[in-house]
Amino acid sequence: MQRKVKIILNPMADMGNAWRIARDLRSITEQHGGVDWSGTVYPGHAIELARQAGEQGYEMVIAMGGDGTVHEVVNGLMQTPEEKRPTLGIVPAGSGNDFAHGVNISTTPNEALTYALNGEASRVDLGVMIDEHGHREYFDNTLGIGFGAIVTIRSHRLPILRGFLMYLTAVLQAIIVDHNPIRMQIETDTEKWEQGVIYLILCNGPREGGGFLIAPEAKIDDGILHYALIRDVSRPMMFRIVPEVMKGTHGRFKEVKMGTCKTFSLTADRPLYIHADGEIFSGPGTDLRKVSFEILPGALRVVRG
Repeated sequence: MQRKVKIILNPMADMGNAWRIARDLRSITEQHGGVDWSGTVYPGHAIELARQAGEQGYEMVIAMGGDGTVHEVVNGLMQTPEEKRPTLGIVPAGSGNDFAHGVNISTTPNEALTYALNGEASRVDLGVMIDEHGHREYFDNTLGIGFGAIVTIRSHRLPILRGFLMYLTAVLQAIIVDHNPIRMQIETDTEKWEQGVIYLILCNGPREGGGFLIAPEAKIDDGILHYALIRDVSRPMMFRIVPEVMKGTHGRFKEVKMGTCKTFSLTADRPLYIHADGEIFSGPGTDLRKVSFEILPGALRVVRG
């Protein structure tokens, strides 16, 4: 008996190309015996659709879009009781597709959909952020504070560029225009310190931005959070470090602190800009200064390569 499957499509992913991809995949769903489709029409819509799918008894929800679509679907699934929580499938159709890369999903849409419908699922970890107001935000891949969030905001203003080049351009812009360190008090389950920080990222998976290898050792099911932090450095030093981040060799610089933890918390001296899996959680006009994080081992079943 075939599983009851819902596909949640973000038709605007990858500058509107996702709907064309979806159109060409209908024959695969028909061979499967049919699936139900829902399209997103506003930010956060995929959260609602995924939560409703769990309530309606779907056994699998397939996120068709980019990392932002997967992020929303994950947050919707995590609102479903574990015993009723659908399995996650992924058809990458975005600019970065970093989580799909982390779980070894093909970037060829028909291969990805065929595998999602027929492949075996296994459990992966999720990170969760809890802000000073008690809001919980799950992240499947990476969560960036400061520089990384500014890069994400800038990348959304570059409609002509796509993929890795879009993120690289945004990185260069942020170094030139937004070089503004934050003073942070930081505590993990093993240490505590205070310092000026340009860039901080919590990683469940190894890369973000379509190919920046932030945490080369991170695995999506290792039961720990990895983090990378760039101290208060000059602009020239940031330009020096960025090429190393592409290769995953930035940890050799004394200006970079890398580590692992199960919990991580911080208090900042000014409002934090935060992205979760490339989705802006707090930005201009917000006043969030205190957040905590933890790893949730084996929190979600995912069809993975």
